[in-house]
Amino acid sequence: MTAPEPFRARLLGAVPHGFLGRAGGVSTGLYAGLNCGIGSDDDAAKVAANRDAALAAVAPGACLLTPYQVHSADCVTLDAPFAERPRADALATATPGLALGVVTADCAPVLLADPVAGVVGAAHAGWKGALAGVTDATVAAMDALGAARERIVAAVGPCIARASYEVDAGFRARFLDDDAANERFFADGRAGHARFDLEGYVAHRLAAAGVVRVETLGLDTYADERRFFSYRRSTHRGEPGYGRQIAIIAVG
Repeated sequence: MTAPEPFRARLLGAVPHGFLGRAGGVSTGLYAGLNCGIGSDDDAAKVAANRDAALAAVAPGACLLTPYQVHSADCVTLDAPFAERPRADALATATPGLALGVVTADCAPVLLADPVAGVVGAAHAGWKGALAGVTDATVAAMDALGAARERIVAAVGPCIARASYEVDAGFRARFLDDDAANERFFADGRAGHARFDLEGYVAHRLAAAGVVRVETLGLDTYADERRFFSYRRSTHRGEPGYGRQIAIIAVG
């Protein structure tokens, strides 16, 4: 197995972090590469080996913690490993030795840090969680741990890009009902449809929460099969399963 090579964000600098793709890993078939999804139908031992490899590439020696993701706006604050994964879509900590992770397969992984306060966060922002405020909740949890919003830096990792994300009129209406200004995140498509900029929307929500420095990696999970897993791509092909990539951050 070749060692995974994380995508890193310039703004996060020396904070231990990485957005992993498919590269490296021991999974095969539909899950070929670094599938880190516990909830997938991949062999559990292979998933465990992949997660170990991903952690070693980002924060060797740390304890990797990932939530049981449910497309919510909930963020859980941690100061020790948990015995059972919480049903939530974001984690925050100021405790050294804990590595926070989220898995995605088109949704947006968001990693956040206040390096001065030693506080980090990780969020899984699908459209439901993003609209409900999962990034707002993560920033608030970090704030409660001593982070300053003006010092927090954030990065939005590989996710489905607008060019690949066709949605129907009902989807668009949810966002416009929340805020008419969200129109700017949609581009007209075929009749009754539009294309949604998830990455741009998540970056906007971070900025609205007071995070003034946000980096977007601009990597499309749907279009780049060689490097990323994609739920929508697998669905369009009628495949019975799909892998998940992981994003990890730890206190430096």
